[in-house]
Amino acid sequence: MKKNYWLIIIFLLLGGLTTWYFLDGKSGTSSSNLGWDRNFKVEDPGEIQKIFIAKRNGITTTLERQGDHWMVNGTYKASPNVMENLLKTMTQLELKYVPPAAAISNIVSELGARGIKVEIFNKAGEKIKAYYVGGVTADARGTYMIQEGSEQPMVMALPMMDGQIRTRYDLTGDSWRDRTVFSYQPKDISAVSIEYPMQRNKSFKLKRVGNSFEVTPFYDNTPVINRPVDKSSVEAFLMGFKSLVAENFVNESTKKDSLSRLVPFSVISVTDSKGEQRIASLTQMYRIDAATGERKADIVERYHAFVNSGDLMLVQHRVFQKIFWPYEAFFQKEKGREVK
Repeated sequence: MKKNYWLIIIFLLLGGLTTWYFLDGKSGTSSSNLGWDRNFKVEDPGEIQKIFIAKRNGITTTLERQGDHWMVNGTYKASPNVMENLLKTMTQLELKYVPPAAAISNIVSELGARGIKVEIFNKAGEKIKAYYVGGVTADARGTYMIQEGSEQPMVMALPMMDGQIRTRYDLTGDSWRDRTVFSYQPKDISAVSIEYPMQRNKSFKLKRVGNSFEVTPFYDNTPVINRPVDKSSVEAFLMGFKSLVAENFVNESTKKDSLSRLVPFSVISVTDSKGEQRIASLTQMYRIDAATGERKADIVERYHAFVNSGDLMLVQHRVFQKIFWPYEAFFQKEKGREVK
């Protein structure tokens, strides 16, 4: 019995040594007893107040929490989806394995050449994490990372995900930005106007007056419709402004200046209850026949949108068509007649 007792102890000791070898000793380097150089994860996403990201080409990005949203470089609102993915990454990072000693030199060189530096700060302004994000492993299931101050790179991954995570850090400029064109709750909209420069009689101005609405022609020479405004139609129209998001920013387009001089399909203006106005000017983009290269003048798929006379964005017709209402659509129907 005593002999079996000692055999069990020896077995447990050997098992422990084997585990240490593969998780630590296999790398051929030492790490602290606390394993700080393996712990990339921030436990509480709410603790993260500011993120600084620097790329080797000199481009830097500062992301800072402001209330219920994030700001990019103190100027633009950050994309909620992009930030959700980034924060999820920072708070779920797991060690996949420690690279073998023979591979460390090449990994460190690669991190030095193209690593993305990441610094994470808490609400007190203290730096709580600092590390470099490198490239993907040969099997594309992990990402090389190294803590600031460490000489031992690690292979990191996200639970339940096979693939690299570098792309979540490797964004620049407008890629970080919120692509929302309009986002309003109907109750927060005080006025809307839509001008159709090539269909002037369809253009209109809508204004909230107490608990009702007033709809008038945009142009003075458009005949006034004297029927009562249909409140349910107005409310259905305003619902369309809850989430209108662009496909992408195209501020780098060489055609930006020439596009700004074209007659737009529509100019949409929304004023909120605080008196703040947001304007989008949309110019049609027609479908191009893949075989002939000819423009299909009867099929509009996208629009170039100038938002607040600054940013140039691409928006999809299928997303925005729900707000392209004509002036006459807001009034009660005449008895016995359908209004077309």
